[in-house]
Amino acid sequence: MGRPDLDRRQLLAAAGGLAAAGSFGFAALGQGADALASGADTRVRYWNLFSGGDGYNMIAMLDAFRAEHPGIDVKDSTLQWGSPFYTKLAMAAAGNRAPDLGVMHLGRVTGFSPGRLLDPWDVGLLRKYGVREEDFNPELWKRAVVDGELYALPLDIHVQLCFYRRDVLDRAGLLDADGRLVPVTSTDEWFDVLAEARKATKDGLQTLGLHTNDQNIMWWFFVSFYEQLSGTYFDAADTEVVFDTDKAAEVLAFLRRHVTDGYSIAGAADAEQFVNGAPFTMEGNWSVPVFDTAELDYGATPLPPVFGKRATHAESHSFVLPHQARRGGAADDAAHRLAAYVVQHARQWAGGGHIPAHMPTLSSPEYRALKPQSEYVVAMDHQATEPKVWFAGSTGILAQRLGPVVSASTMGSLTPDAAARRMKGVLTELIAMKNPMDGRTAAQARGGAGR
Repeated sequence: MGRPDLDRRQLLAAAGGLAAAGSFGFAALGQGADALASGADTRVRYWNLFSGGDGYNMIAMLDAFRAEHPGIDVKDSTLQWGSPFYTKLAMAAAGNRAPDLGVMHLGRVTGFSPGRLLDPWDVGLLRKYGVREEDFNPELWKRAVVDGELYALPLDIHVQLCFYRRDVLDRAGLLDADGRLVPVTSTDEWFDVLAEARKATKDGLQTLGLHTNDQNIMWWFFVSFYEQLSGTYFDAADTEVVFDTDKAAEVLAFLRRHVTDGYSIAGAADAEQFVNGAPFTMEGNWSVPVFDTAELDYGATPLPPVFGKRATHAESHSFVLPHQARRGGAADDAAHRLAAYVVQHARQWAGGGHIPAHMPTLSSPEYRALKPQSEYVVAMDHQATEPKVWFAGSTGILAQRLGPVVSASTMGSLTPDAAARRMKGVLTELIAMKNPMDGRTAAQARGGAGR
């Protein structure tokens, strides 16, 4: 399989374009020792983008692996989240200086030119180390397959959630017999719930944190609710835009109403307001450790199915094999073993709020005992994802271009109808563009053109 000739300037421009910095600019942490660990005869170089609580959980799992596999020296490096990570990974893969193992958001894999900058997994080797396709959600596994080969091994899904304060909702009469948020199945029911919750909320606090100024999170909310309406973006061949502007406008009007009706305050510190007594906030599952530390009596559920269908935005941290000209041998075997081990021992990882991708871990008593994780585990079966095109994925070009439009509509500087039309125009531009990583459009990539 041929690989295009990309010079350093082209690749830097491509990687930068595909990897916009997101909301969380984590700085690089430490890296492993230069020498092989005492007694080890194989080294695995592993790059990841995990900091904060996720970083500590990953280190704990790596240390457990090291203890059980003293013959393998894991040299792990944590790089800056967002554009710097993806740029460095692309440059290393193109220059034959790639690590043995890496991490990517699953939605970014298609844009990273599988077969050129990524190598496929040896599914037989994964099976040898206990990881099998049948142990994963079928849709999640399908997203990791490109041109019939597995290019990503999912570790988790991370989802957008509706967090709620039990103490406030109890006063408002909005908890069921199990102490959970009462069911909501329509927009009218949702705004009725917000109206009742506002009555029980302390003065000066908003009712719902919506992150109206965050273009990435607003885009993820749009993806969720648009999927609830069974909205689509492109046809099966990725050649024609089939974006439904009527459905999009309905979602945008729904988001806008939270501001016009006074339930969400633009620019509010949403997580802080929730800690201080706001009844609701919508954000990612990564906030679980924050709210646990604050010792709140809270719950978390997938985004309410206000349009009748369950769907909540989901991305996935996944292991990948950055391209190496001579991939194979002991280091490659050890990379497969390490990734398989972490995926199967993700109970530690779940402490950060993530839903393990490995179904046996997901169904274990240890995971089911976690609160509030066990309440929103059903999100695994109702994933709302971006289209599988090169410009999609966590903080990718699609989010960069459409997130600000969703935010502008929610804040009121664009009408929902105008915003929906603008979104369709952007999609029309993007579907015709060529991926700077390999010079192919989304349609050509789907058809294997140029391989």
